Amino acid sequence: MSKLTELTRQLERLHINNMYKNDFYWTWDKTDEELAAVFTVADALRDLRERNKSTRVFDSGLGISIFRDNSTRTRFSFASACNLLGLEEQVLDEKVSQIAHGETVRETANMVSFMAEVIGIRDDMFIGEGHKYQKTFMDALEEGYRDGILEQRPTLVNLQCDVDHPTQCMADILHVIHHYGGVENLKGKKLAMTWAYSPSYGKPLSVPQGVIGLFTRFGMDVTLAHPEGYEVMPEIEEIARKNAAATGGSFRKCNSMQEAFADADIVYPKSWAPFAAMEERTTLYQAGDKAGIDALEQRLLAQNATHKDWACTEEMMKLTKDGKALYLHCLPADISGLSCEMGEVDSSVFDRYRVPLYKQASFKPYIIAAMIFLARVKDPVRTLMALDASDAQRKRF
Repeated sequence: MSKLTELTRQLERLHINNMYKNDFYWTWDKTDEELAAVFTVADALRDLRERNKSTRVFDSGLGISIFRDNSTRTRFSFASACNLLGLEEQVLDEKVSQIAHGETVRETANMVSFMAEVIGIRDDMFIGEGHKYQKTFMDALEEGYRDGILEQRPTLVNLQCDVDHPTQCMADILHVIHHYGGVENLKGKKLAMTWAYSPSYGKPLSVPQGVIGLFTRFGMDVTLAHPEGYEVMPEIEEIARKNAAATGGSFRKCNSMQEAFADADIVYPKSWAPFAAMEERTTLYQAGDKAGIDALEQRLLAQNATHKDWACTEEMMKLTKDGKALYLHCLPADISGLSCEMGEVDSSVFDRYRVPLYKQASFKPYIIAAMIFLARVKDPVRTLMALDASDAQRKRF
């Protein structure tokens, strides 16, 4: 049996009708079977491309990307996913659009979406604002479709908001699934999602929140570790607790990186800003208080500097299971002695894991493509089989 045939048979057994013409906001909005479908389609699309098969399911249409924060991997992953499926990406740069002249979200949403199949939005900088912006944008498109302005309503893919980073975290766990030889092998694996020192300020909470909100769905023993004062959103912690209780895993918190790393199978040391501080920054931003924002930044940088011992060092890695835990990072990492004087991870640790880190990142274009595919293709099984049976090949020179 070919790999594609096996994957389509897996997909055929899943109940995923609700994914068609639907959006992807947060992983915890999706059922276990819907998440499994994304993984399965991502693997199927990758298999087709590796065999030089065309995966163009669209012969026209746009994928609109809106990045309200800097991005490299996610930006190019979205562009790659659109291209893989036959869509043309169009970047909406707010600085050179009429948004800079006061155009409303409702107007912008409708004006850019006449021939759009998917909207990818990254808005992660301000607590309470990122998801709200995505929802406002899509509500405007729903209204435009209902009023006959749009021929179709595009699908949203959350490319990161203030709450979750679903494309990143699903790429992370698909990497882990492949590393351990199947999703059934994740149960009981110990994951340390830990804060790590960074000389920069204001990193979003959406990665640690997305990780604890997703990895706890696979029966894993997940530990969230951070210094006191670096809490994440309490409602996401509650989601993690409920997931762990439902799957036979565990979720716990501690204030010791060493404790979290002890006997861990997987470590994910990553800096983030305190939830309370991010709330304060949002308030200052809304008030236009630049001096207040600058003062907050200096205060948080000084606070970070008191926790320089929270770093993924060679000594820390020796505490993990057999000293060989799988190291994860969403990248770019703050690498001690390379990108900064002191940071999240020692350069020797990062160099040792460079290849698996790049492999981890390579799953993201396929995850995004799978999200788009499942939202826009009515019969995903038949479509994948048709792509496999077709003589159409991806042009390669």
